[in-house]
Amino acid sequence: MLSEPRSGRLAAWGNALFAGLISPDEAVLAIVGEDAVHRVEGLPGETSPVGLTLALGRLRALGVSGLRVALPAPGHPLGLSGPPEFNARALEAEEAVICHGGALGLVPEVYEAGPDGDVHVEVVWHCLPVREAPPADVPSLGEAERELAEALREATEVLTRLDMAASGPVAEAAIDAYRARAERGREVLAPGYPGRAVRVLELAQRIGVLISVAYENGHGAAVSASEMAARAEVLRPVERTARRAQVAAYNSVVEERERR
Repeated sequence: MLSEPRSGRLAAWGNALFAGLISPDEAVLAIVGEDAVHRVEGLPGETSPVGLTLALGRLRALGVSGLRVALPAPGHPLGLSGPPEFNARALEAEEAVICHGGALGLVPEVYEAGPDGDVHVEVVWHCLPVREAPPADVPSLGEAERELAEALREATEVLTRLDMAASGPVAEAAIDAYRARAERGREVLAPGYPGRAVRVLELAQRIGVLISVAYENGHGAAVSASEMAARAEVLRPVERTARRAQVAAYNSVVEERERR
């Protein structure tokens, strides 16, 4: 989730499209990424799922001026504003996009299709009504950057103490994959985003990789149940901080527009 949520791609490149900085084809290509196809279901005025190009155009016609990201987790409705029905769908997916100016939200549902050896991913975005209210627990970019610096120090200390800091083939593979993604596309965010948002998002993703390594690379020195529980307890707030920072970065364009 922390590496690159689909809601982040939709919001970032959708915002660039709404600002007139890219073409619809460019936006759709970036949003779909390595997936096979994305469709939007439940869009006002449509009786069946439609493609992203039509959906983004329709949202803009409905008064949507920007897209925000929500990355909720159990006990933490990050970026959500209700109603409960939408929040529940978003929590199940662990992500959502909130349409600024349109009282609508989009929740992805991911399917795998095709025969063995040729499986591809299809995504259906469910369009649902949302409450127009301030999103929950989203920090400013400045707050997120300060919190991330402290979180990175904490994560590094914990991983080192538990003998799990970037060691072993699983950890190395995870770090290499992150670096490859970073080098492959330096546009971490779409055109129109400030440099500070790019820095915040890159650091949040780096912390997310470290957390994934901690959970997936065996138990290291944390051999007892109590030690493993202590590790999870320390890493949980770090992961929460990284998610908050991602949301702040993706939402920064809309937040800046509102301040003006």
